[in-house]
Amino acid sequence: MRTTTMALLLLTLLWPLAGTQGEEKMKPITVKKITPVLVVDEVEPCVKFWVERLGFEKTAGVPDGNKLAFVILQKGGTEVMYQSLASVEKDAAFNAQAYRKGTTFLYLEVENLDDIITAMKGVEVVMPVRTTFYGAREIGVKDPGGHIVTFAQFGATPQH
Repeated sequence: MRTTTMALLLLTLLWPLAGTQGEEKMKPITVKKITPVLVVDEVEPCVKFWVERLGFEKTAGVPDGNKLAFVILQKGGTEVMYQSLASVEKDAAFNAQAYRKGTTFLYLEVENLDDIITAMKGVEVVMPVRTTFYGAREIGVKDPGGHIVTFAQFGATPQH
């Protein structure tokens, strides 16, 4: 065997071991679920948006006087949470000003975009229906808390 061929063979065999001497191997981490928590001025309009328009269920709520401080909304395996800025400001563990930095963007894959378009009548559209280069038909709307929600149905003919 020529020297360069032997060197390539050794490199191929030893490459997976490179850099592991003296390093502790990380254990794999299992993430069971990820849920966005969106901070808003008022929780109630957001509950109405998700429940009445999209068929979500309010699975938990934390009152703050005659308003909601926090809510969990769920449909199937999809979950979204809203928390009022007032309740964040009351929680000494948080820097409430950090939560005022900007809009959150959610991207939801749906089965039927036409049903979503019908459900979003009267909601502010920030991205009209479009077909993307990656094969999704999408629409973007603003929820009552000012966050952007993009709904996408895959399987459309990609646009270039």
